[in-house]
Amino acid sequence: MTNTSVSQDDINAAVWGACDTFRGTVDPSIYKDYVLTMLFLKYVSDVWQDHYDTYKQQYGDHPELIVEMLKNERFVLPPSASFYALHLLRHSPGNGERIDKALHAIEDANIAKLRDVFQDISFNSTKLGDEQQKNDILRHLLEDFAKPALNLRESRVGTLDVIGNAYEFLIKNFASTSGKKAGEFYTPPEVSTLMARLMAPQEGDEICDPTCGSGSLLLKCGRLIREHTGARKYALFGQEAIGSTWALAKMNMFLHGEDNHRIEWGDTLRNPKLLAGDASLKHFDIVVANPPFSLEKWGHEGAEADKFSRFRRGIPPRTKGDYAFILHMIETMKPGSGRMAVVVPHGVLFRGAAEGRIRQKLIEENLLDAVIGLPEKLFYGTGIPAAVLVFRKNKTDDKVLFIDASRNFDAGKNQNFLHEADLQRILDVVWMRQSISKYAYLATPAEIAENDFNLNIPRYVDTFEQEAEIDLMAVRREREQLKAELALLEVQMAGYLKELGYE
Repeated sequence: MTNTSVSQDDINAAVWGACDTFRGTVDPSIYKDYVLTMLFLKYVSDVWQDHYDTYKQQYGDHPELIVEMLKNERFVLPPSASFYALHLLRHSPGNGERIDKALHAIEDANIAKLRDVFQDISFNSTKLGDEQQKNDILRHLLEDFAKPALNLRESRVGTLDVIGNAYEFLIKNFASTSGKKAGEFYTPPEVSTLMARLMAPQEGDEICDPTCGSGSLLLKCGRLIREHTGARKYALFGQEAIGSTWALAKMNMFLHGEDNHRIEWGDTLRNPKLLAGDASLKHFDIVVANPPFSLEKWGHEGAEADKFSRFRRGIPPRTKGDYAFILHMIETMKPGSGRMAVVVPHGVLFRGAAEGRIRQKLIEENLLDAVIGLPEKLFYGTGIPAAVLVFRKNKTDDKVLFIDASRNFDAGKNQNFLHEADLQRILDVVWMRQSISKYAYLATPAEIAENDFNLNIPRYVDTFEQEAEIDLMAVRREREQLKAELALLEVQMAGYLKELGYE
């Protein structure tokens, strides 16, 4: 029977509390991989045990039937690789080695879904200290996840997304507490929501994020389709350059039940792996990304000889890879239905030289649809404001919509946030595609050419507020009145002092 008393907040608080085992001993940028992987292991163990108990209740007299029923599960859990087998031996030496063996056994048993996922993480690593310290830390971690609050059985927590959401919660908190390094693998939820809704994903779409991090943008697009259709009739594709982050994306997909995905490990610019054959890039209905801002070493040396002709409009600067990612994404849009949204620093809008020439060609080809300026301090690890560029292959006009949404946000202590009303205002204006005073402007190609193809938003959206005129004569009269009042107070004060005996 489902226990409905457990909430998402209960689960989130419990998994965040498990991080206390590492705090003060191991840096968050290191221990995040251990906590997230242990959450994954605990979840698959609880689901497997839950299903096993159900089958045993039904077919207790026929163990061979239980074995057959378990073969129909989404995954296989070898008995020795269960969280509970590890928890039972937690007081014995060798916790790190046992956990590593368990993870590799799970990988081998589910090779099609989890190939190489655990190769970049080792619980037996010296990063956790010497043998005794490591064994103690891992014993505490196993005990943390064995607490009743982290009973992750489906019969208790209900929907699968409760666990997927806990995973996302952890990733978000690691990003916000670990700064720039952790921010590389996570896009703030309101920004990923905005981008997904701008793309309006449909049933049957193929969706790609070429710098997918932990996969949050892809998951948002998939979730929108499920909310509208109730079905998982879509496919998610991604590529991630950092091995440990790629593993997070694979586990994240697994925990969200996204089996129809293909996430590749590798450098998208130097070695794109989402191909339609050896000679061409695969095309997608939707392409979304939050690439690293102004990446210095992006592969400039090999760009001219790129076999996919991604840089035929121009080669981006050696020390700024923003347009390298944009041009890659442009090349992967499907000719008819292709649309994309990409997060960029504001320099992409106005920098000259090679970037200016690339920008001009993209505009002249009528690919750029909208430029949306976001508030500062939205992204982890950087306080600078960013913009979202929207490109479409099937534009209905030749204009570009500029939106200045930089002043609509909720200010936090270290981080700013967009509310649903802020997001909806942006979306409404995008769909209306009309100019709105001090917020949006629909620019013609001639106007953009007149500005030398500079896309800096203030050139198009005038947010200047006229200050009220100051009545100098009124200020003078107020000043004279205050002087008279002050003189009266001085006379009164002198009288009081005289009464008290002070001359």
